[in-house]
Amino acid sequence: MEYHPWSSKWLDAVCQLWNEQCGDRFPMRPELLRQNSLDDPHLLPEGSWVAVEKENQRLVGVVIAKKWSEADPVTWGKGSGWIQALLVDRACRRQGIGAELLKRAESALFQQNVEKISLGSDWWHYFPGVPDEEQETMRWAEKRGYIAGKQLFDLISSPEETAGNRSASGVGQPATGKERPASGVEQSVSGKERPAFGTELPTFAEVTFREGKPEDRDALMAFFNRCFPGRWEYEALCYFEKGGTGREFVLAEKNGAIIGFCRINDARSPIIAQNVYWAPLFADELGGIGPLGIDPQERKFGYGRAVVEAGIFFLRQRGIERICIDWTDLVDFYRKLGFEVWKGYRSYSKILNVG
Repeated sequence: MEYHPWSSKWLDAVCQLWNEQCGDRFPMRPELLRQNSLDDPHLLPEGSWVAVEKENQRLVGVVIAKKWSEADPVTWGKGSGWIQALLVDRACRRQGIGAELLKRAESALFQQNVEKISLGSDWWHYFPGVPDEEQETMRWAEKRGYIAGKQLFDLISSPEETAGNRSASGVGQPATGKERPASGVEQSVSGKERPAFGTELPTFAEVTFREGKPEDRDALMAFFNRCFPGRWEYEALCYFEKGGTGREFVLAEKNGAIIGFCRINDARSPIIAQNVYWAPLFADELGGIGPLGIDPQERKFGYGRAVVEAGIFFLRQRGIERICIDWTDLVDFYRKLGFEVWKGYRSYSKILNVG
């Protein structure tokens, strides 16, 4: 077995390996792989490797490591490192390939004085943790010192219609081809009717909701810096730097000032966002909602739920019915808005004894 530094040379081969191993649940696209695993400035090249069979040069494994950067405009993630992806061909497992890839990644992170390594949850991550189906991977990670943390979920509207949805046994189910009822109600998984959310904008005497515009950039960034400094602020900055026009943000305004937001994503967004990563699973377009937040001074008035309803409204105005909310543990909150659990993950991390 040979080990080579991860680079664009291996992009197509890694994409092929990924789809052979888990593409039925998490379909990879070359443009997504490039965006998240090559173009991200947090990539740690010396900790990112591919495993290649010596005789035929067939790629059978990959690890991608990331770390917080001193150049980051925010301090979120300082002292942290991430294993974004660690994948080995099933036919080549139990031969020490995964252990060698992990060893190389951890060694490079240690040399960078990283204090904590997380599996997933990185900048431009694929997963917030280890997918629930990967129980063997969880046990493998635990033997190597990784500690299980929170249970996290991706949610989806109309989950009974989704391709790649998991039954109780964890087996993927095909799309049923059912259409959304025309009666103004939706069917939940239990078969009960529920209101069709997003048919109109929520109304408050003092708060309004609208889609963002290019001229909202400065006010929106000031809002993030004041109320949500860190990851969300950084992601919004990257969005505008990539040519975002503001249409991916629903703004809640009170007396002309931004008091809340909800990110919405579709196929036209300048960045492939986390909640539409797995859009190829569906014949129809997948939309995404999240993150979202309300100014701490304006909470407990129902604006949080309302800004989600506004997000659903604007996505449906674009003809999008199927919507995903990624990386959350607020299942009960979103269930009231017509969302159900689609995919589950378990966070994992490991503390390094640096110095």
